[in-house]
Amino acid sequence: MEKIYGLLGRTLGHSWSAPIHKALGCEGYRLFELEPGELEGFLRQEDVGGLNVTIPYKRDVMKYCDALDPAAEAIGSVNTLVRREGKLYGYNTDIDGFLYMLRRAEISLRGKKAVILGSGGASLTAQAAARQEGAREIVVVSRSGPDNYETLQERHKDAEVLVNTTPVGMWPRLEGQPVDLRLLPAVTDVADVIYNPGRTNLLLQAEELDHWRRMPGYALSPPGGRSIRYTGGLPMLVHQAKRAEELFFGRPVPDEETEKITARLWRDQANLVLAGMPGSGKTTVGRELARLSGKPFVDLDEEIVRKAGKPIPEIFASQGEGPFRQLEHEVLTEACSRSGQIIATGGGAVLWSENRAAMRRTGRVYHLRRRLEDLPTEGRPLSQAGKLAEMERVRDPLYTAAADCAVSNEFSPEETAGTIWRDFCER
Repeated sequence: MEKIYGLLGRTLGHSWSAPIHKALGCEGYRLFELEPGELEGFLRQEDVGGLNVTIPYKRDVMKYCDALDPAAEAIGSVNTLVRREGKLYGYNTDIDGFLYMLRRAEISLRGKKAVILGSGGASLTAQAAARQEGAREIVVVSRSGPDNYETLQERHKDAEVLVNTTPVGMWPRLEGQPVDLRLLPAVTDVADVIYNPGRTNLLLQAEELDHWRRMPGYALSPPGGRSIRYTGGLPMLVHQAKRAEELFFGRPVPDEETEKITARLWRDQANLVLAGMPGSGKTTVGRELARLSGKPFVDLDEEIVRKAGKPIPEIFASQGEGPFRQLEHEVLTEACSRSGQIIATGGGAVLWSENRAAMRRTGRVYHLRRRLEDLPTEGRPLSQAGKLAEMERVRDPLYTAAADCAVSNEFSPEETAGTIWRDFCER
């Protein structure tokens, strides 16, 4: 009989599970979006071979299991189901993935006070991991009860590890952030189980506060206040899938597969974003990068013209810079919410902090640098005003804040694109 393998949940448009399991060898892996009333009938099917379970069913499926793995029973959450000889077995492979994610980021819980945001299935896994790893104190923060978001700073200002298990900041609502890290000055480790986007706003703030941040291409990194280790949830997702595959098919899968698949997913799904002064070559280099990578190319200036129905100089002439920047923000946010693209931004896109965050959430950002005297000005309203030097003085720190890497574009577009693509693949 043809067996069913896949992911069970309610809303799965954001999921990367199918490509992960296919990379692990499960070609028939599918997504099953079900309403609560459909669960029992689906799980009683004899052709169910193996399923991963996600929000909101990690606890609901437990009552349909004939047997529970001790870890799943202790955690109170099941994320992997396997049918063997007519019986449905429940496991929790999330804890394997969670611990792998922490160790990969060199985050230790031993002897530390850990604050876990959220009280759902992923929170139960994080709590079990914290107990297993010897955390000194474990606090679960939810919307109600004594430990809530309003009392977090007052009651737990001494927290050292912060774990987000809520969906706040997850695709498609990318702008959210569960807490402000500035309210928790003792935090030195941040783990967010969200994997899409790759860098939630919580992780972006951790990066900003981490004074050890080092960016290739810059003489000095931006100043920060403390050393923070941080990680997103993709390594957890891939590693728990590797463990689930072992349970599905009763065969070991080497741990190296986790790293290979994680790297491949980042390369395929992350955007590659180009920022820099007007005329620095973002479009030309971007088109060459698209040729090199096979990723689609998006020129945000072209998208703005298409949406407005008129050239950018006309937008400036008829409406001024303010309305143009608002339109630019809308187009950029929409483009950056998609994945796997080469994106060339406008020269002034970095002026808004919201734009800088949007670029970084779903991509690796490159600052293209070019000598001021080599920048063309034709068709660029602000460049033609004769204030390029002042523009560069204002914008350069913002390019630095937005970028993961700076690259000189003093060579041919092919050479510059090659440098960027090699860095992107390596990192």
